[in-house]
Amino acid sequence: MAFGIPIEFILFALTLLGVALFHHRTFAVALSGLVVILGYKFLFSDFGGHPGLGGFVTHLEHQWVEIANLGLLLLGFALLSRHFEESKLPDLAPDILPNDWTGGLALLAMIFVLSAFLDNIAGALIGATIASHVYRKRVHIGFLAAIVAASNAGGAGSVVGDTTTTMMWIAGKSPLDVLHAYVGSAAALLVFSIPAARAQQHYSKILKHDVGGIVVDWARVGIVVFLLLAAVGANVAAHLYAPNLLHVIPVIGVALWGGLLLAWPLRAPDWKVMPETIKGAAFLLSLVLAASLMPVERLPQPSWESAFSLGFISAVFDNIPLTALALQQGNYDWGILAYAVGFGGSMVWFGSSAGVAVSNMFPEAKSVFTWLRMAWFVPGAYVIGFFVMLGVMGWHPQP
Repeated sequence: MAFGIPIEFILFALTLLGVALFHHRTFAVALSGLVVILGYKFLFSDFGGHPGLGGFVTHLEHQWVEIANLGLLLLGFALLSRHFEESKLPDLAPDILPNDWTGGLALLAMIFVLSAFLDNIAGALIGATIASHVYRKRVHIGFLAAIVAASNAGGAGSVVGDTTTTMMWIAGKSPLDVLHAYVGSAAALLVFSIPAARAQQHYSKILKHDVGGIVVDWARVGIVVFLLLAAVGANVAAHLYAPNLLHVIPVIGVALWGGLLLAWPLRAPDWKVMPETIKGAAFLLSLVLAASLMPVERLPQPSWESAFSLGFISAVFDNIPLTALALQQGNYDWGILAYAVGFGGSMVWFGSSAGVAVSNMFPEAKSVFTWLRMAWFVPGAYVIGFFVMLGVMGWHPQP
């Protein structure tokens, strides 16, 4: 203990601070933090009352299925998203967007919907790519922030739309447990989308054009639908008919990869995305494993106030380990938590994986001051969306 705080939490906070400060060395920082925390647990503490190597093995026996599921889904969703991009369906957007500021509004709404079915990173990248085309590469920083916010908001109420909600799903939460996050997300979208679209139209007018020659690969669209149904269906079937299986096999991840392999003869996955995806997955899994080592029984009891504050914390620290901590502790309203950690990261460019991905496409967005100044409506949207959701749905914690 130091100043009444368990040493594990201090080491974990320092790891998250390192991730926030050293954006180009995130994997090295996360892995180093995990090694230091493990070293402390081996030498000076224990693993849930079990010391040494035996305690660590016992800990892994309880955690490996969730970690394997998350790893398989992170890799599988990257290939799923590429199938959707290569279907050419998103390339038709310039044909259908309105020819004024409502075009930007429609694009943000489209990203919101896409991110409910695809990973929010894919939704943000597709949206940023379309914006680059229709605004002739002159995209306002505030509109980039709105693209990130729309992708995070759209993923917040879907167990396949964001890594945080997928973690909740893997941990046994029902898709219905996070669905009411859309009450807050929809309110937030209404708040930030209009000023963002108007700012973009003032900065650079939309160039509506007939893209022509685009042939949609409906087979790839069908594969995306098939893969989503396979993952969801396997999870539902396991819960209904073989719940014990969920504790010994990473059912969702296995089902997704089984679907990918079955669809391979029809359309081959884009394996070129794997090296970078594997690196990103290893980074996130290191943080999740580190979070699982925390003595969560010493944390304050969850409340809507703590969930609200996690939204602002997620803007600075990665929301994946924060979600892992919340899942370890339990007794949160999972929909409210999903909105807070999912949408809250939109307030700063490095607060979410979607923000980092979009900022890599537009390096000028990598300024906290510029992001906050030009996307002032995102923090306001988070606050309004949170209290609309809390007022409509109330706070209903679950174990």
